[in-house]
Amino acid sequence: MLPQVIIIGRPNVGKSTLFNRLVGKKLALVDDQPGVTRDRRFGEAHLLGLDFTIVDTAGWEDLDPATLPGRMRMQTEASVTDADVALFVFDSRAGVTPLDEEIARWLRSQDVPVILLANKAEGNQGDAGIFDSFSLGFGEPIAFSAEHGIGMADLFEALLPHIEKDEDEEYEPVEIDEEDEEALNRAPLKLAIVGRPNAGKSTLINAMLGENRLLTGPEAGITRDSIAVDWQWTDPASGDVRPVRLIDTAGMRKKAQVVEKLERMSVADARRAIDFAEVVVLLLDATRGLEHQDLKIASMVLEEGRALMIAVNKWDVAEEASSLFNGIRTALDEGLAQVKGLPLLTVSARTGRGLDQLISAAFELRAAWSKRVPTALLNRWFDTALAHNPPPAPGGKRIKLRYITQAKTRPPGFVLFGTRLDDLPMSYQRYLINGIRRELGFDAVPVRLTLRSPKNPFATKK
Repeated sequence: MLPQVIIIGRPNVGKSTLFNRLVGKKLALVDDQPGVTRDRRFGEAHLLGLDFTIVDTAGWEDLDPATLPGRMRMQTEASVTDADVALFVFDSRAGVTPLDEEIARWLRSQDVPVILLANKAEGNQGDAGIFDSFSLGFGEPIAFSAEHGIGMADLFEALLPHIEKDEDEEYEPVEIDEEDEEALNRAPLKLAIVGRPNAGKSTLINAMLGENRLLTGPEAGITRDSIAVDWQWTDPASGDVRPVRLIDTAGMRKKAQVVEKLERMSVADARRAIDFAEVVVLLLDATRGLEHQDLKIASMVLEEGRALMIAVNKWDVAEEASSLFNGIRTALDEGLAQVKGLPLLTVSARTGRGLDQLISAAFELRAAWSKRVPTALLNRWFDTALAHNPPPAPGGKRIKLRYITQAKTRPPGFVLFGTRLDDLPMSYQRYLINGIRRELGFDAVPVRLTLRSPKNPFATKK
């Protein structure tokens, strides 16, 4: 594992801007209002040749632990345990506040090296705050600007003694080769959990991890950033240990109900998380059943070409469970006609029921999503499909389908070659797609079919 560097400070001092600067991407949501970040976010940082894991945390607030800000602070405190060094960020323009002093007292009681960053120090506007910060007890602060990248060299020199990589230590990430099944099995399963607010997404991930890694509570919409957590899952059937990257996302409400800028940013971040994932779990609330918004989320996932499965949470408190399950199954098949037979599982984040079955099914779904069919086998199936149901002849003119090939995987994409394909009805295309899924082992993953006709050499001649 890479050395871990944690960012700590009170709300709105620029922690997430610093995080984005170090990872080189706008991963963390940033806004002028305080308290945007709630969960810990991890990223791979690169600073002048130094590689380390950077951890963004919620703003430190002095409130009751039972409140949401109090629970956010507990998450920040827990994150220090695994840190190699802490970056204590304060606003040099605002100067040292009583809350900064409280954070400093707490950090001095911890067994972690601390680097003091005087953020927003561009120009001379932060000089007074920089001088005041010597009273915090961490020595000379680094004059820094996360917004403009000022002070990066000084930060490098301060971090170097704490996280310099051992010459004998190497970090070798697993490279995914779509053609190498063994390499695919070694690579982490990228599994995103999506759904409406308060469906229990963060609670479900905490139950998988066996710890309160993500912030949870009765309030709807707690999660804002999409948070990725690396985890090792032990298959109870085989005993194999397999890597999983769990991705928690913000709840997605109806578009008309999303009016605040921050919620729009959170939903956009959740959509990016779906694009990053391999398998997406749409989490339903058993006490509310399947709603129209769930079908819209499912359609969006399928349009992005991701493998989709449905999990019904809070099954331990479901009423008339059998009727509920059958009703959801029927509604899914009717509402998502493009992919019938999506995996439907029942789980309980509170009791841990069905979690191993969920992960096992997700690995199987990824295998189908990544599958490549040999061309010979594919065309034997194709010839049989044409023999059982020949293409129509609109206007008495035959549509000739010559052969089919698989052009890509993840999601599986096929190219159909023939003549007069512009006249091939969608119903016949669905017949072929459904046959590919049913006969060639693609189950319920989204399948793309592209039609390609030979160019007419006389089309441009008069």
